[in-house]
Amino acid sequence: MRIISDLEAAILGLLYEEPQYGYQLEKTIEGWGMRNWTQIGFSSIYYVLKKLEKKELVTSKLEKVEGKPSRKVFTITEMGKNSMKEKLTDILSWNKKLINPFDLGLAYLNCLDPEEIIECLENYLESAQGRIKFLESSVKTQEQMGAPYHMVALFSRPLSGLKTEMEWIKDFIEKIKDEENL
Repeated sequence: MRIISDLEAAILGLLYEEPQYGYQLEKTIEGWGMRNWTQIGFSSIYYVLKKLEKKELVTSKLEKVEGKPSRKVFTITEMGKNSMKEKLTDILSWNKKLINPFDLGLAYLNCLDPEEIIECLENYLESAQGRIKFLESSVKTQEQMGAPYHMVALFSRPLSGLKTEMEWIKDFIEKIKDEENL
């Protein structure tokens, strides 16, 4: 087995479904809304494909298209499928520490006045509302389209976490107000 990064897994997962060429992968990424749940830029697609090919997790062949330049089609190898399964088993089996820059802000709240902290947290709540609306709309759209449960989960899981976080922030604001007599 070859160890693969999250970014490599994102591309391998798409190739697990069917062989694709680079631009087709970009269209699939856009269509799935993958940039909402993974960090994959257009410019990194070909870089990742080259890395996967070097690791022998994908193969490529030139495909001729009438009236157009040839395109390189990538296909996942058996080793690629096994590496992908191993990566997914690891990701789905263990809770891993996620580093959130918000925690850095919490660590140094003493650099701000209580009023400034509350203003920042209220701004955060306001900005989170837009994300919540987007996620709720996405869940509804996916369900209306009859998307498989795992596609709906890509939007419902972060929605649930964000709603919980917002409740925590509201409680935290009240705690600050109580302790600072605001």
